[in-house]
Amino acid sequence: MEGNFSYNELPPRIWCYFVFLSHYLPMLDVPIYGRIATLELFRPHGESQDLLFIATERYKFCVLQWDAETAEVITRAMGDVSDRIGRPTDNGQIGIIDPDCRLIGLHLYDGLFKVIPFDNKGQLKEAFNIRLEELQVLDIKFLYGCPKPTIVVLYQDNKDARHVKTYEVALKDKDFIEGPWSQNNLDNGAELLIPVPPPLCGVLIIGEETIVYCSASAFKAIPIRPSITRAYGRVDADGSRYLLGDHNGLLHLLVITHEKEKVTGLKIELLGETSVASSISYLDNAVVFVGSSYGDSQVLIGSLERYVNLGPIVDFCVVDLERQGQGQVVTCSGAYKDGSLRIVRNGIGINEQASVELQGIKGMWLLRSATDDPYDTFLVVSFISETRILAMNLEDELEETEIEGFCSNIQTLFCHDAMYDQLVQIQILSSKWKYTDGLEIKVTSNGVRLVSSTTRELCNEWFSPAGYSINVATANATQVLLATGGGHLVYLEIGDGVLTEVKHAQLEYDISCLDINPIGDNPNYSQLAAVGMWTDISVRIYSLPDLNLITKEHLGGEIIPRSVLLCSFEGISYLLCALGDGHLLNFLLNTSNGELADRKKVSLGTQPITLRTFSSKNATHVFAASDRPTVIYSSNKKLLYSNVNLKEVSHMCPFNSAAFPDSCSFSDDNNVYYCVGTAYVMPEENEPTKGRILVFAVEDGKLQLIAEKETKGAVYSLNAFNGKLLAAINQKIQLYKWMLREDGSRELQSNVAIMVTYLRFMYKLEEISLSSGDLMKSISLLIYKHEEGAIEERARDYNANWMSAVEILDDDIYLGAEIILICSLSVKIVKGQLMKSGDALRSLVNITLVSLLIDSDMVRLSCGCPILMLVRFPLSYLAQSMVSLGSLLLSLMSNMSSWRSCRRI
Repeated sequence: MEGNFSYNELPPRIWCYFVFLSHYLPMLDVPIYGRIATLELFRPHGESQDLLFIATERYKFCVLQWDAETAEVITRAMGDVSDRIGRPTDNGQIGIIDPDCRLIGLHLYDGLFKVIPFDNKGQLKEAFNIRLEELQVLDIKFLYGCPKPTIVVLYQDNKDARHVKTYEVALKDKDFIEGPWSQNNLDNGAELLIPVPPPLCGVLIIGEETIVYCSASAFKAIPIRPSITRAYGRVDADGSRYLLGDHNGLLHLLVITHEKEKVTGLKIELLGETSVASSISYLDNAVVFVGSSYGDSQVLIGSLERYVNLGPIVDFCVVDLERQGQGQVVTCSGAYKDGSLRIVRNGIGINEQASVELQGIKGMWLLRSATDDPYDTFLVVSFISETRILAMNLEDELEETEIEGFCSNIQTLFCHDAMYDQLVQIQILSSKWKYTDGLEIKVTSNGVRLVSSTTRELCNEWFSPAGYSINVATANATQVLLATGGGHLVYLEIGDGVLTEVKHAQLEYDISCLDINPIGDNPNYSQLAAVGMWTDISVRIYSLPDLNLITKEHLGGEIIPRSVLLCSFEGISYLLCALGDGHLLNFLLNTSNGELADRKKVSLGTQPITLRTFSSKNATHVFAASDRPTVIYSSNKKLLYSNVNLKEVSHMCPFNSAAFPDSCSFSDDNNVYYCVGTAYVMPEENEPTKGRILVFAVEDGKLQLIAEKETKGAVYSLNAFNGKLLAAINQKIQLYKWMLREDGSRELQSNVAIMVTYLRFMYKLEEISLSSGDLMKSISLLIYKHEEGAIEERARDYNANWMSAVEILDDDIYLGAEIILICSLSVKIVKGQLMKSGDALRSLVNITLVSLLIDSDMVRLSCGCPILMLVRFPLSYLAQSMVSLGSLLLSLMSNMSSWRSCRRI
């Protein structure tokens, strides 16, 4: 949907975006608590901007307005449009708004048309119902250019013929008046109406084989290739051109040819292929938004941008591909031509641009060829006995190069860009033999080198005192801080071609880590230094340049700090301190006096962590490199931690260049097989009576059919169970053995089965128990007796519920989702009956799964288990608290069942 919901012609959505040239910037995210049935823009008389009308499937509605002064959405009106009596429409709710903003029309119940009038000031008045003769309504729209509000109704009669009819809405009489025209016997596939604005007026009737333009004075029709049109979008204000999207994802342009106000014909042209459209909005300048419920939504000229959509999800599984205790969801997403496999992981995705295998890396840093260069030029890689320098060539490839002023035959401890187009290299202790006057002399090299980034020549050099080696070091654009053996802390400042030692301090213990990252007003100079210590296991804050101790914080324990970082998120300064066992401490830092407060500790992994800052979308983040790499960022002034889809990371540095800008397994068979359940769908059968189970193996990247088994019904579900294959086939739960024939081939052999009342199309299982869902008979608990080779029913829910998903949480708790969007929680078995509580959902649940998507070491489960629920569009995460709440509510219900029990509450 496109319109002027906010000022300056900003395009509205429930997700709202700024549209500027070819850029689409997120503007607003408005949560709607319900499944949206109607979403319409309108502009009442006297208003300077559009308002947004929203109605949900539970008969709630609201009118929203964008307030430009407060940059917030305000609610102009809200209410309930449900009726006590009435049969909900089979074809879904319809909500429409009169083009002249005289009323809102809603078709919610068969045979009724609800009217919400507007008053002269654009305010909503009391709603009322009008009796509608047509019961099988397919679509309703308001017509343009009518003196009275007029609707056109597309309906189907008892003989399955389709017609259109018009009605005038008499607001005073609260009734319909026969409209100006009607049209009978349309295309049997007609199901969509498109009202045409002035000067043409009238309506387009879109069928499967024809498109018809109809008005009081004209009737024009053209044949089309058989297709089902899912969505449309108007291109021109006069309604002469429309975009049509069909079920195959083909985008057509429909043109109404006319001479002034007289329609002379229709033309249709294929434009191309998109995702299967659920909505189409023409934005401007030949840019189109295609919203899809079955694939990714797109902004098109060609395809400017894609908006990822996981739904609808038919099935999914959770696997730990990286063996790190963190699950990843693999989904069967989309429908029709947009079907795909998607991998979803909690955390941040890293897209690999290039890679090269190098062993023994001790550190990496990025350098620029000039201080004001927007892109990085050199990648410095340090090894135990050498330093290599890589640079981008003209083909945007990394190749090895040299910086003459750098020592490449020793290990580099730290590198950084410096002011005045300079580079600084801090090198570790290295020894070599030199001949002077016939004598062999051992020379040690240990110090700081200042190199010109333009000439690449050495400008100045600072050497550490004799007998002291540099152990840790850090630098920024104007400062260098390093620590040598014996607890010596040395502070240098960088000038134009000059390195100056400013201060030297002797500490009582050796130093384990340093940082002088600027977090004040000056991005090139830091007034504070963070120092991590051995022996007393502490972190300290020193002032610069005098190296006076300001704050000492004892960390406790026996694990030393391995990396410290001064950083700022959303205007709040922090000190991050990473320990050698994978824990991270964060403190609030007062930059004026150096005090630390609000100490917090979190586990990010099990190995030492290295902290580095980087920028993304003009915001600063921190990358914690370890066995479980994590990105640390801030949202609403709260630190958050997100896992990264990488394995162990030892070092990280930001790199900004022009080229890279910002199965079923069986117990006695070790092979892996893929089992597929099928059905033969015959037009004369209400339910399939035949199907097959196909068993495939993958050989050389190709599927090979190993075995097949015919079934007496559709195979609705398959799963591995105690070394066998369990199948839900129509009204039967069937267990198959994987048998070895005399000729060495394999076959599926029926082992045991149990009949059920209605269609059993899902189940979830543990070692010996099954929780199954029936199309009409709710949840049943089945037990498999291995010794007897039998399946017995242990308990059931005796309520009639149309189940869409089931899950076993533990021995006493079972989860089920109904087709009417109720999530039921069955807790405890009482005399063979499952006791039940429930909660309403906003979307249809297709599948549920017990799993943990976040790092298991970072979560302490207080009770129960986390549950993934697969709703029609998004993935939902049901917290363990719902399980405990359900147990409490059921206990309360049980205790209140008698007066005496109630007294004990």
